Amino acid sequence: MKIKPLADNILIEPLEQDEQTEGGIILPKTAEKERPEQGKVVAVGSGKKDSSGKIIPIEVKEGDKVLFTKYGPNEIKVDNKEYLIAKQEDILAILE
Repeated sequence: MKIKPLADNILIEPLEQDEQTEGGIILPKTAEKERPEQGKVVAVGSGKKDSSGKIIPIEVKEGDKVLFTKYGPNEIKVDNKEYLIAKQEDILAILE
């Protein structure tokens, strides 16, 4: 199934967090993990309309690796794969 976000929505594939802490402790799969804050942009909407009806383009593009707010995006599941849908304002930075 193909997903096309509307307006200023962005479809993000969350990136898995490392399984090892900075101190070298390896976390088991059963350990409760924090929600990821980084992901890869899969699709973007056309942009948000301003008060005059002009479309403001989205600053990120497909393939960008982004940093986003922890609890801003909504979780969805498509074809047994988890994605996040975020507003452009939830994207904090593009990681290079």
